[in-house]
Amino acid sequence: MNTLETTPHDMAKADRIALVGGTGDLGLRIARALVARGAEVTALARPGSDTTALAGTGSRIAVVDFQDSLALERTLSGAACVVSAVNGLEEAVIDLQGRVLDAAVAAGVPRFVPSDYSLDFTRTRPGRNRNLDLRRRFMKRVDAAPIRATSILNGAFADLLAGQAPIVLRGPGVVIHWSSADQPLDFTTKDDVAAYTAAAALDPTTPRILRIAGDVVTPRDLATTMQGLTGRRFRLVRPGGTAVLSGMIGLARTLAPQTGAVFPAWQGMQYLRDMMEGRGKLHPLDNDRYPGLSWTGAREVLAAAGTSDAEAGGTKRHAT
Repeated sequence: MNTLETTPHDMAKADRIALVGGTGDLGLRIARALVARGAEVTALARPGSDTTALAGTGSRIAVVDFQDSLALERTLSGAACVVSAVNGLEEAVIDLQGRVLDAAVAAGVPRFVPSDYSLDFTRTRPGRNRNLDLRRRFMKRVDAAPIRATSILNGAFADLLAGQAPIVLRGPGVVIHWSSADQPLDFTTKDDVAAYTAAAALDPTTPRILRIAGDVVTPRDLATTMQGLTGRRFRLVRPGGTAVLSGMIGLARTLAPQTGAVFPAWQGMQYLRDMMEGRGKLHPLDNDRYPGLSWTGAREVLAAAGTSDAEAGGTKRHAT
């Protein structure tokens, strides 16, 4: 592990990027994508963090106490952009990320990419999605700071279509929807989000918000895709409208509040409601801003998941 030492008055270099949250799933992918683009990445990590995978990306590791504002400022000095990929609740999204923002301003860092990777929460209704409300709060804070910020919004992570998102149910051959079967839904894989974020971090001309979607599909599209992939008929099932979904969210929060969990079941349901209502729909899209990037479609994600399932099943049958 390398511990980076910085000089407070280092001049910012365009390819010098500071990364916060790099030990997480998305953060690791962003680190790899930045290094692949030739960036000089300094990844900040708290004492005691497991930075083995992060060090393997080619990033330099700066172990720093995030409570120490002067240490943070020294570590960020000379960076052209701070990229955040922190994940969590208020302690992470507001408090920790806020300390990094303040240190970046004090260090004279010109640009900041907050950890906003989501559907378009600027167009959703406050109070209906806890995690997006935290991002809304932080947006006000970063907009009040003397630094140029760019939020990257990507809809839902397409990787979740492989089974975690309660939309495509392979077993019963069902695609669930809570509004119109023709409601467009935005999906982007984590790798595609990381690649785009890396390009944006190295681009000094980014606007306040960049909106991307690796694929835009409807529930009807997903059913057709699954039928083509499996040869089975996938039925469209609408258990009720979004009002019914709201009732289920309220019940889940009462029976299993899990207030300290980042993604309890009811939080995923809140996100699904925002998608199905179309309030968080991304428009216009900025996919073409960086030539050379490729986009993974929902069909590819679903096909890969089916292959993995088949391989797992074959292994299990062989073992027994």
